[in-house]
Amino acid sequence: MEKFKVVGKPLPRLDAGEKASGEGKFSADIYLPGMLWGKILRSSHPHARVLHVDVNRARRLPGVKAVLTGKDVAHIRYAFVDTPRYPADQNPLAVTKARYIGDELAAVAAVDEATAEEALSLIRVDLEPLPAVFHPEKALLPDAPLVHELDYRGKTVWEEWGASGRGEFEPVRRGDNISARTSVSFGDVEKGLNQSHHVRQDRFETPATAHCALEPHVAVASFDLSGKLTIHLSSMGIFYKRFILAKVLGLSLGKVRIVKTYVGGAFGGKIDLFPYEILAGLLARQAGKPVRIELSREEVFATTRHRHPVMIDITTGVAKDGAILAQDIAFVVDNGAYRGSGPVVIFLGYTFHIPVYRVANIRYQGLAVYTNNPVKGPQRGHGAPQIRFAVDSQLCMIADELGLDPADLMLKNAREKGDVLYGTGDTLHSCGLKECIERAVAISNFKGKRKMPKSQGSKRTGLGISTCSMFSGAAYYPFASAAIVKMHDDGTATLFTGATEMGQGCDTTLAQVAAQVLGLKLEEIRLVSGDTELCPIDLGSFLSGGAMVSGKAVAAAAADARDQLIKAAAQLLEANPADLKLADKRVFVAGAPEKAVSYAQVIAASIQRRGGDSIVGKGSQKPVAEADYYPSLAKIKGRWTEAYGFAAQVAEVEVDLETAQVKVLKVVTVHDCGFPLNVQIVEGQIEGCISMGLGQVLSELVTLEHGTVYNPSFLEYHLPTSSDTPAMEIDLVHSLDPKGPFGAKEAGEGTVAGMLAAVANAIYDATGFRVKSLPVTPYLLSKGLGRKSPGISPNR
Repeated sequence: MEKFKVVGKPLPRLDAGEKASGEGKFSADIYLPGMLWGKILRSSHPHARVLHVDVNRARRLPGVKAVLTGKDVAHIRYAFVDTPRYPADQNPLAVTKARYIGDELAAVAAVDEATAEEALSLIRVDLEPLPAVFHPEKALLPDAPLVHELDYRGKTVWEEWGASGRGEFEPVRRGDNISARTSVSFGDVEKGLNQSHHVRQDRFETPATAHCALEPHVAVASFDLSGKLTIHLSSMGIFYKRFILAKVLGLSLGKVRIVKTYVGGAFGGKIDLFPYEILAGLLARQAGKPVRIELSREEVFATTRHRHPVMIDITTGVAKDGAILAQDIAFVVDNGAYRGSGPVVIFLGYTFHIPVYRVANIRYQGLAVYTNNPVKGPQRGHGAPQIRFAVDSQLCMIADELGLDPADLMLKNAREKGDVLYGTGDTLHSCGLKECIERAVAISNFKGKRKMPKSQGSKRTGLGISTCSMFSGAAYYPFASAAIVKMHDDGTATLFTGATEMGQGCDTTLAQVAAQVLGLKLEEIRLVSGDTELCPIDLGSFLSGGAMVSGKAVAAAAADARDQLIKAAAQLLEANPADLKLADKRVFVAGAPEKAVSYAQVIAASIQRRGGDSIVGKGSQKPVAEADYYPSLAKIKGRWTEAYGFAAQVAEVEVDLETAQVKVLKVVTVHDCGFPLNVQIVEGQIEGCISMGLGQVLSELVTLEHGTVYNPSFLEYHLPTSSDTPAMEIDLVHSLDPKGPFGAKEAGEGTVAGMLAAVANAIYDATGFRVKSLPVTPYLLSKGLGRKSPGISPNR
């Protein structure tokens, strides 16, 4: 492998000093002159008809500068996915119905927070309660209350779109609560099951979980005299947000500027465009002053987004040697009151399954269902934790029944380099999955420890294994990432990128890529990011494409600048450009390093000889060259990504049978990320995934009763703490993907998914109790072991 001076090194993060010193600004730190405080009035009913909203008293309150109701925004419709098949289904404020507890009814802006709160109390809303539905299976019954009757045009999607001849789409009936469907079928599932030596059928369930970012949701919006909107957001994708905001506010893209401050945690929870962000802009326009809306912790828990609860019915048939012959999977999602990313997560349930194991015959049906629960959305892995929990739990059950080692069964079915995935047509140009499994087994002594005696008084130990995969950027608006590298007179450079630094270290990683290509040190690269006014487009940091797509764009921009340097230096040195090399801000002739010129000399000469034209490099990269938009979410077809990251994880647990407490002792993770552009950052991301995965499997749960969130704070919501952190051993497989910069691909999201099944399988190895629903609380474990609960409520 080529020796690199910058990439592949555990270099310190560029933002470390600002954040550690407190100088770094977050959205909550933004205060503008004359700024108003915005507040939102919310529904206390899960389902109700809006009869009348009276805001006259609120308007007359001294200090109130703007008031909005549903009538003011009835023309605005938006959604995470807005396609002919799945048209936008949400208004910033409820117009005819409130569909969940917390649905927005009215908004105000006032001179201070207390006045805004008082204004809300003066608004009179007449609501007619309607029957509500809170479980997707009940929502699918013929007599279930309808959360949405017709789409906003008063026509079915088929009537509005299919009749126009603009596309071939199946009719979508609005007489039910089906939010979205997706399906794929390959081979002959019935024949495969009939030919199987062993068949299992199981149901697995995963709950709603919260993102729990320390920084709350904040938007600060202002308009200038030209009618241009500038809005400060804690965002994961500034160009995606700009696109939707411009659309819903009726502005051209050039009239919207998104400024991303530092992000205090996101984990998928700051992708969507939220009502409060739209309302901040609308209130600012009405008032003629900047408006700030900051959600309370309770509002964040109840009214932003949760991970989708999923019911997964899976039937798997295997040959005598464990080869998977057929799988039939139903993936049913509680969508909540609005569609959100429902069409995407049921699509991803398949796309995060099929890169891992070869399956000869498969049928997959995904269904997203409207309920009167809070809206669901992307959370780290977005579908991967749910499907990996089900598939790898069941596969270990099958291994046990066949008398096979689960790791051997996974190796038997694991994909390899060169495989083409059913449905999407993506090719695995790199795949280190088998090596990940083998290394994880060896490092953890998986086979040896599983054979050891389990008895240690009241405590039992066990080991479990799981696998996972994650794409490396996907085709989604704005469909590409771009970068610009500007060379300065002293030979240093500034990198302009629209990529979103949200704590994962992408600013540092992308600067390392530019420095490596240009032969500079990391500290010789300045970086400008997170501003739609200054930076070129970027996919955003919610598709795991930071290294693969944004990194490739940065590498291309740096290479463009490098080639210009070499071309200009060749004239000065009277040498062939092919014979020139770069290092230490010098261009020199290979084999004759004394024959050299500095970058500063080259840049000065370039400006003199090219009429003042400085050296500026440009580069861009699409996630998939032939894709203009994401593939059909309904039929799982169309290229999706250029590369997949892989991982295998082994968890070692200790179960106390008396207290029904589970303690994770150690986690071994072996990750194929192609090539780690910054080893320290990659390992940090994996450690974060392990911690989040432990919370999802052992303690985290949004407690909902009839649509009300009963644990809307960090006090009641049980996050893992530092004392719960197990020993971690991380190893990296360098598969060197040919499509990525220096061989890099996804790192930092996929490894959350493997933790669920790894821990669940370890609990089974320790106790014989098979986990099929999460989280594995002491109450659930006691009940599963057939013992009296140790005085603990079902939600703890």
